[in-house]
Amino acid sequence: MSDELKTTTYADSGVDIDAGTEAVRQMKKHIRSTFNANVVADVGSFGGMFSLAGQLGNDPVLVSSMDGVGTKLKVAFMMDKHDTIGRDLVWHCINDILVQGARPMVFLDYFATGKLEPSVAADVVKGLAEGCRSSGCVLIGGETAEMPGMYQAGEYDLAGCIVGIVDRGAIIDGSTVEVGDVLIGLASDGLHTNGYSLARKVLFEVAGFGVDTFVESLGTTVGDALLAPHRCYANALLPRLVSHEIRAMAHITGGGFVDNIPRSLPEGTAAEISRSAWTIPALFNLIQDAGNVPLDDMMRTFNMGIGMVVVVPASKAESLVSELNASGEKACILGRVVVGEGVQFID
Repeated sequence: MSDELKTTTYADSGVDIDAGTEAVRQMKKHIRSTFNANVVADVGSFGGMFSLAGQLGNDPVLVSSMDGVGTKLKVAFMMDKHDTIGRDLVWHCINDILVQGARPMVFLDYFATGKLEPSVAADVVKGLAEGCRSSGCVLIGGETAEMPGMYQAGEYDLAGCIVGIVDRGAIIDGSTVEVGDVLIGLASDGLHTNGYSLARKVLFEVAGFGVDTFVESLGTTVGDALLAPHRCYANALLPRLVSHEIRAMAHITGGGFVDNIPRSLPEGTAAEISRSAWTIPALFNLIQDAGNVPLDDMMRTFNMGIGMVVVVPASKAESLVSELNASGEKACILGRVVVGEGVQFID
């Protein structure tokens, strides 16, 4: 019997370097499709480089944010559909910096899985690239990690970091909001990226639906309704920040109206919102009815059909709503700013 030890390779531990190389090869065309003249280094550099030449005027401020897509990933796994979840991530992050008036410049992603499937990783990056291209943002870098034992088979995690830019004098921070200003709501496309733990529990465990279950009130399957992409509002709002004197914005994510709108209002003011101002989409009604979810819980978990709230002077409200609707958004007047604190619902 030989005393020679059996060799053990990196592949034996569950990490396939060749799969990583193939994943990057499939990603490159998607990544390069987002590049513009400000990109200094090509795909494969240790660090992404982006020139600020020609970006803004005298006092540019960088605005950054980082987020994930939560357990919406679970729905993507159940449907084996991976080409839209990256777009969700990018558009969520763009909306987060948009509320301060920032225009997106660069995006970086983190993709981690137990066993790397190059085609799946490439599909995720395809979605990231589509989200970036649509908003003039560059997918400048990222990390693809294969970590055996960290994730269930066929699953992965996804997170992203965005950096945008705004001139210091154009920063939107809510400080100019006044009592009497009007709140405008822009419609969401479904749940966006929040509340999926509750939605999955109700729809799949309590109601017993599958992702392929067709629901008449939705006009589609449960899976397709849940995977509706997170809407991005940058192209609609950035050109109108100055002309309509937008004074504050709130991205309606986790915490709903109740937790997000007050973040954008000055002390001593509150948002008075009419519940009859918009029609709550069928998906939210289905979740509430199937799970007997209390209304207060619905309002703090989901966006309830409104993905962004904008605050403008009363004199600008009607024209902004008209322009947004003409541009393809679905906008409506939700209410007004009043003396008080938090969010006050009427009707």
